[in-house]
This record gives sequence, C-alpha cells and structure tokens, in this order.
Amino acid sequence: MKKYFGNTLVILLVAIFAPVLTKKSNILSSVLWDLLRTDHFYESRHILSQYDFIIIGAGSAGSVVANRLTENPKWKVLVLESGEEKTVVSDVPAAAPATLLTDSAYHYVDSPSREMNESNGHCLSHKNKRCPLDVGNAIGGSSTINFMIYARGTPDDFNDWAALGNPGWAYDEILPYFIKSENCKVPDADKRFHGYNGYLDIEYDSYVAPIREIFFNATEELGYKLIDYNSKENIIGFSTAQATLDNGHRMDAARAFLKPIKHRKNLYLYKSCKVTKIVIDESTKTAIGVTFIKNGKKYFVRASKEVILSAGAINSPRLLMLSGIGPKDHLKSFDIKPIEDLPVGFNLQDHVVMTVFNFILEKPVIDTIKISTVLEYIFKGTGPLTLPGSVACLGFISTENDNGTEESNINVKRDAELILSLGGFVGMGSELFQKIIGLSDEFYENVYAKYLGSNSFSIFPVLMHPKSRGRVSLKSADPLDDPIIDTNYFDHEDDVKTFVKAIKKMIELTSTESFRRFNITMVPLKFPGCDHTEYLTDSFWSCLVRHTAGTIWHYAGTCKMSPRDKSGVVDHRLKVHGIKSLRVVDNSVMPTIISGHLVSVAYMIAEKASDMIKEDWKFP
Repeated sequence: MKKYFGNTLVILLVAIFAPVLTKKSNILSSVLWDLLRTDHFYESRHILSQYDFIIIGAGSAGSVVANRLTENPKWKVLVLESGEEKTVVSDVPAAAPATLLTDSAYHYVDSPSREMNESNGHCLSHKNKRCPLDVGNAIGGSSTINFMIYARGTPDDFNDWAALGNPGWAYDEILPYFIKSENCKVPDADKRFHGYNGYLDIEYDSYVAPIREIFFNATEELGYKLIDYNSKENIIGFSTAQATLDNGHRMDAARAFLKPIKHRKNLYLYKSCKVTKIVIDESTKTAIGVTFIKNGKKYFVRASKEVILSAGAINSPRLLMLSGIGPKDHLKSFDIKPIEDLPVGFNLQDHVVMTVFNFILEKPVIDTIKISTVLEYIFKGTGPLTLPGSVACLGFISTENDNGTEESNINVKRDAELILSLGGFVGMGSELFQKIIGLSDEFYENVYAKYLGSNSFSIFPVLMHPKSRGRVSLKSADPLDDPIIDTNYFDHEDDVKTFVKAIKKMIELTSTESFRRFNITMVPLKFPGCDHTEYLTDSFWSCLVRHTAGTIWHYAGTCKMSPRDKSGVVDHRLKVHGIKSLRVVDNSVMPTIISGHLVSVAYMIAEKASDMIKEDWKFP
C-alpha cells in the first residue's frame, strides 16, 4: 500500500469540491484549503533575536540551502516563507493547472510601460492585453505549482555563463551539482549524467496515452530520435517527460529537501512571513539582518554570518530595491535611500509558450477521469492522474536544423521546444485552461466554442532563447505592493521569427503520415485580431504570436551573475556587488536563460551555492 494512502479522503474531497476550490473568495473555499494542506511544518514557539544564516524564501533554491547548511549542527538557520504548506491538490500531477488558481501562488500580471500594437506588442488577445504571471507562494515555492518537468539545458548554456566572466559555472563544473540532488528512477537514462542517491526523485509518469505513440512515430518520420535530453550529447530529440515525481506524486522542493530534515533542531522555519527589508549597516555596507511581518507583528532578526535571498526572479529584485540596492534614480523616485547602485530588476527573461494549437480526432486521447481512476492513483500511483500537468511527452529542436538529429547537424543549438499535452482549450479541462492562460472571452468564443467537448490534444511550441529583455521594478516604497513586471516579450523581432519557424516545424510534424492516418486536424485559428493577414502565412503566424503567446512561468535573470562592469548584480560566488554578507541564490542570478525547464537549474544553483557558503565559513 502506497505511503500516500492517507490522502485518499482529501483527494476525493478535491474531486467533489473542485468548483468551490477555484473560487478563492468563497468562505467554504478558505476552510477547505486549510483542511487540505499537507506536509505540515511546525514552527518554534519563540523567534530568536539572532541566527547564523537567514534564508528568505523556502522555494526550490531556499529549501536546498536550508537542508545543506543545517548539516552543520552548530549553525542556526532561519527560513522565512511568505506562504503556507501546499495543499493535497498539488500532489496530483495532472492537477497542476488548478494549483495556479490557488493561494499557493502570487497572481501577478504583465504591466508594460508603453502602448502596444500589432507591430511591437504581446499578449494582445489576453484579457486587458495583459498576460497573467503566477509565482509560487508556499513552502516549496514554485515547485508546488509548476508542471514538474526536469530538463537541465545544454552544455553550451552553462559554458556561455562561464564565458561571461563567471568562473566555476561551465558545464563540467556544474554537472556534479545536478547529480548530487537527483535520485533518478528513469529506466533508460544515461547513467553517466544522473544521480541515484539524492533527495529529489525523477521518474517518468506511468500513463502511456495512445497519442504518445502517434506523436513519437511522427517525430521519427522527420528523423528525430528518442533521447535522454539531460545527457551531454543528446540535445535534439524527443522523450517522455522526465519529471519531479515520486511513485506518481509530485516531488516538490519542500517534500524533497525540507521534510526529511524537519527534525533538525537548528532549522527554524516560519511561514506566512512577509519580509519587508534586508537591513544593511550603511557604514560598512554589510547585511546584518531582516525585518518581517508575521501575524500583524513586526520583527527584526540578526544574521551573524549571512542573509541569503532566495525569493525568485520576481521578488528577489523587489526586496533588494526596497532595501536600497538597485538603480539609484529609480530608488530615489520613491524616497528610498540608495545604498548600492546596481542594475537590479533588469535582464528579465522568460520562456514564451503558445498554447492555442489544439487538435481534434475521433478517439479519446485519455481515459475518462472517474472514481476508479482516482483510486488507481491513490493505491498504485499509476494512471492518467500521474501525467505532469497533463504533459504526455516533449522534445527539443533547432528551427535551423531540418534533418532531425543526423550527425551532420549534431552541433546545432536547440532554440525551441514542442510539448504534447492532453489538455487544452477544447478538451479536458478547457474552462480551467482558459482561466490560467488568460485569453480573452472574445478569442475563446471565436476560436474554440463550437469545438468544445471534442476529443483533442494540444502541442505547445516554446521559445528557448529569447533575445528580448524585460524588467522588474517597484510600484512604490510600500513592501506590501506588488512589483511592476514588464516582460517586454518580442521587443526583438528575431524572437517572432524564431517562433514562426517553430510553429512551421510543428505543422510539418502534424502533417506526417503518422498523424494523417488518424484523421487528426487542427482547430482553425481564424479570429478578428489577425483577419487582415492571409491565413497560415508567415504574416499570420507572426500576428498570432503577438496576440496569444505568454509565459511558461520560467522567470530568470533579474539579479544577473556577472562582473560589475558587465551589468552584474552578483559575482560568480553569488555575493551582491558592494555589499558584504548578502547573497542571492535562485534563478534570478542566471545571466542568460537556459534551453530547458528552470526548476532543475534552481536546485543546481542552490547546491553549488551551499558548497561555496560552507567553504567561505570553513565547514566541514
């Protein structure tokens, strides 16, 4: 009997009360969410005045750092998290989209600082022309709401980091840290590149949907191979998704790295804490502690060694700026005294995805979700509920490489991803899907309304290496205010051109004999926003990109790791330039975004940072 048996009743409650749970303002919803929280972390009764290390954020990176630093029993480590425990909904991989509508996420929106139109805009067919931008707000951070895909990127991604003036970050140097975290259960993984003794379980989902075989046959027709995309050599090709799963259940950062050590007496974890400022001694430019609010009461605690900021690529730069570290003119505009003038908040990068490509066919692509399906999941950890975010498989391609993975093209750079999903705007979870993507009712009605209820699946093209850069900035000096997030998608026209090439690759894939044999057709995408362009031409695809592409929740780069004279915010040891005893440890330090999924890199960054911190403080 699986160790998750205890969740039987609550999972059934989720199935019964799902409509209520998506209405956050409902009183019954609030009560149910509290009942459904799992992996309880009990707080110490008294908050101490001083700790050795203070970690801001118990997300993917912060959880790892807390685990590794408390290996020294002499170090007191305080972790401050703004959210609470996740709910059992998060445990169910196929329910990942639903978690984005809960209080386990901050619900931000894109806030462009300029007027946009069809020649320079983005998210034009989303509600109010703003893309929703969700960020984790729970113990475990965004790893409790993400789609669980574990894809590390390529050697070139990290070699590029080193070339930008970051010694120690080349692929061969960071590979051991990927391996250190991992407990790989993927049967056909290349063992040279995987770990088998780490905290983080990685496995395939157990459900093989029939459409997966059709999809793989189509990729083979085009010359692509089935690969381990986390190995060094195979960067182009397709695979079942390697995912952060444990016996078919989500393996988030809290379950992997915090739950096994919550008995350690030197670990102090406080939830529902709003950190308002990193306190810096201006005379020595040293971080000495933090202020935060808990249960309406204000606290100040000291860090005798370091403050470690792990709040993510949106909230880490926000907190630095509130603390006087950032662009001096921007800080002065809110009467925040600048302590260190650094380009904090710039260099925002994100992988952009298009979710509008839905395909219909005669036979269902997934078994009907019923009580027996839920019971199979609970007792065996198998079945369609194990699909990570309903993702059946994925692949990485080069839009310039027309011959799959032939040897003549082995040195290409992968610049796009294709994801096969069993969800979408037409079939399973269509209403929920519209809510999380945020497309306007007008677009939804014009394109999908008459196809609702059809047997369908989706293919999502993803742009891997955007050239456009956005920015996170302050709305005010109030630490309770949301930040301003300007994603600036498609500011660089090359991003649109690459996306169009990725779409045409997808069309080529779905035009193969493997797809035609099953009479699979794409839902027509005619809608008023692009009716001035000729249908299915490059101009039409370009228009569609600017209207419908949005986030895949892979924010990075806003506290860039680089030398100071190369627009860096932190150095190669993740120390904030000009400030002592302050590091940033999360995906905000990435100088350039990688061609993979970012949770894997967050774990790696945190493992490497933990070793650097131990080295600096001489442990062991």
